[in-house]
Amino acid sequence: MLTALPAFTDNYIWSRDIGSGAILVDPGDAAPVLAAVDAGLRPGAILITHHHPDHIGGLVELRDRYRLPCFGPNDARIPGPITVIGEGDRIRLCGQNIRVMAVPGHTASHIALVSDDVLFCGDTLFSLGCGRLFEGSAAQMHDSLQRLATLPGSTQVCCAHEYTLANAAFASAVEPDNADLRAHIRTVQELRAQGRSTLPSRIDLERACNPFLRVTAPAVRHAVTDRLGRMPDDDIETFATLRAWKDGFRA
Repeated sequence: MLTALPAFTDNYIWSRDIGSGAILVDPGDAAPVLAAVDAGLRPGAILITHHHPDHIGGLVELRDRYRLPCFGPNDARIPGPITVIGEGDRIRLCGQNIRVMAVPGHTASHIALVSDDVLFCGDTLFSLGCGRLFEGSAAQMHDSLQRLATLPGSTQVCCAHEYTLANAAFASAVEPDNADLRAHIRTVQELRAQGRSTLPSRIDLERACNPFLRVTAPAVRHAVTDRLGRMPDDDIETFATLRAWKDGFRA
């Protein structure tokens, strides 16, 4: 079972249980997990994608209360003890095979976790968007996103924030004539009107609609050319221009 536990204003703590206990991804707050335990959740392990407080705030309390093994990137800002994992590592937790991908950009040590057809991408990839560049370069983030985009199209994308509707406004500004995007926005609007989550997304949907994965699409290149007043030099400049545009974007 794949479950998104809401936390704070727009975070999700992801839980996945296939029968041998649940892996918990980025527990920024212990309270939603404790409530889920009261409802029957059986914590089995904790996985961390990056060090930001809204992703690790509940780590110590949950680890100590349930004596959970914890895994995360090599980053002293994550309170130990944890088992350090990085690019190419493969681990088995709670009956699940998990592959680790290094995805720097949002932070220097950010990792993503792939469990069968499920991607836990933290703040690297959002539905219709991507994370801000706090510690990494545009080249790093572009490379990280392109690597995630090579996952099978059916892969479920478990982002750490409910940003889809806000991201949709920017995606529409970049590609107003993208029919796939328009159709998806209608679905997103209906879900949010019902108070429902827009996640998980899917890799194939993000390839079709997310401008940060579409830097080679003619419409995206045209929008960036208009923004720069010239053709971008390459895919990285296209991505960097999109990210800077999004940073100051107001719908």
